[in-house]
Amino acid sequence: MDIQEYFARISYRGSHNKPDLATMSDIFQHHIQAVPFENLSIHCGESIELDLEATYNKIVRKKRGGWCMENNYLLSWVLKTLGYDVTFLGAKVYVPELDAYPDEIDHLLLQVELDGKSYIVDGGFGMAYQLWQPMELISGTDQPQTPGVFRFQEESGTWYLEKVKRKQCVLNQSTSTSQSVENEVCRRVYLFTLQARDIEEFRGCNGHLQTAPDSLFVTKSICSLQTAEGIRALVGWKLTEIKYNYRDNTDLVEIRFIADEEMEKTLKEKFSIILDKKFVPVNTSRLSLF
Repeated sequence: MDIQEYFARISYRGSHNKPDLATMSDIFQHHIQAVPFENLSIHCGESIELDLEATYNKIVRKKRGGWCMENNYLLSWVLKTLGYDVTFLGAKVYVPELDAYPDEIDHLLLQVELDGKSYIVDGGFGMAYQLWQPMELISGTDQPQTPGVFRFQEESGTWYLEKVKRKQCVLNQSTSTSQSVENEVCRRVYLFTLQARDIEEFRGCNGHLQTAPDSLFVTKSICSLQTAEGIRALVGWKLTEIKYNYRDNTDLVEIRFIADEEMEKTLKEKFSIILDKKFVPVNTSRLSLF
């Protein structure tokens, strides 16, 4: 594992001599625009290992992406290598269709202590709720970013991440999302506490999410990547491309469906991914990712 090889993977050519907020934010931005959030291994008959070297080889050398326990585990190594004070935290991702959170943690994120302040660094959520910058851990304060306005709300030691959504202009209305999702103004993303976690505490979660029949990651094949202007995401056969805030607080959304014979080309051209094994797209869940 070599930090310069990682920098080449994410096309980062900036300074890294001083572990400050500007450096962390710049590296983070490069990471999310180079490394997809994806669970394609599950739909190629591969297992996702909770192992740092395996994750490094997958993301850096094979130029793949990963989910939260891969992206954020790798980011923790990067930041620690550069001298940052990093702690693992565990979150529970909100399920809007059930208006509920799971009983057990199902998301890994990072807390970074820097110059007397705490920041949440999460490069492993993907889709339209992916942070574009580290967020200062303060309650009740809007923190505008390119994808939208994020904020934390703290209640009795539990922290909630929310995103205020913009209006959407969908070019192809026939493929639009459900009306209930479109009318949503503010989406809860996940809750977490500041209890420090060990990576071993995520081993059960890592196994469950890739094997449980009702797991979102089993019922949907997902690949999303942040771009300079927005996001592109392939869920099953549905390719969604969003340009954030293209006019009047409105996101431009374009949706099309990919044929099986186009899948390999689409993954290569849109996400720079070349898979070793046969990929079988899946989208049997009604849960919304946007």
